[in-house]
Formats: sequence, structure tokens, C-alpha cells
Amino acid sequence: MDLTIHQTYLPHDDPDAALAFYRDALGFELRNDVGYNGMRWLTVGPAGQPGTSIVLTPPAVTPGITEDERRTVVEMMAKGTFAAINLATRDLDGTFDRLAASGAEVVQEPTDQPYGVRDCAFRDPAGNMVRIQELR
Repeated sequence: MDLTIHQTYLPHDDPDAALAFYRDALGFELRNDVGYNGMRWLTVGPAGQPGTSIVLTPPAVTPGITEDERRTVVEMMAKGTFAAINLATRDLDGTFDRLAASGAEVVQEPTDQPYGVRDCAFRDPAGNMVRIQELR
């Protein structure tokens, strides 16, 4: 098989704040901005990697989801326990400094983990955990 990761989905509750984080702070390209019924879906991705994207989607818009499930999703987003993504960089300290200077919520400063990676963590504006590992 010849498989690649094409898209992954993360919820957002404020498209402008999400765009400021992923485009302006992380430096991702905005690839698509789609509005429908008062909602917005944003597609972003790293420059030079056109085949890999993150779709930032309104929370709990999946057809068939119940109101109770929708409330649970929104509650989990508010606590920062609903969704996460791991990114990687060769310059962890520089990346951390740029994100921290942007006002992003720091969860963990660059740390050598006992399981062999060095990483840091932030929360995006919707509460999603964004862990960034250092490529060695």
C-alpha cells in the first residue's frame, strides 16, 4: 500500500482566532476558507507540504450527533480534552519562543521526556492540545 496522511480535523469555536494561531503564529498556509450556514471551515497546512492539511471545523457538526453529544464535545473542548495534534520541528526552542511570544497558551516548556523525545505543548484557541516534538 502507498498511503499518506492527507487531512486531519480539529474543531474550532472561533475561526478568526484559529486562523491567527495556525497561520500567523505557526506559519501555516491558509488553503481554503469555506462558509456555510453561518459556519466556517478553514484548511491550513505547512508551507512546502501541499499534501498534508488540517481542516479546522465547527465543533460537533457531524450529521446524526445528538444535542447531548454536542454539549459533551463543547464541554470537552473548553477543558482542552477533546482533540490533539503532534507537530515536529528541527528548532524546538525557536518555535517555542515564537509561539510563546504570540500569546499562545503554554502548557509545557521544552522538556526532555523519559520516553526519548524532547517536546513542548500549547493549547490552540479552541483548547486543542498542540504538542511539538524536536526532530533529531
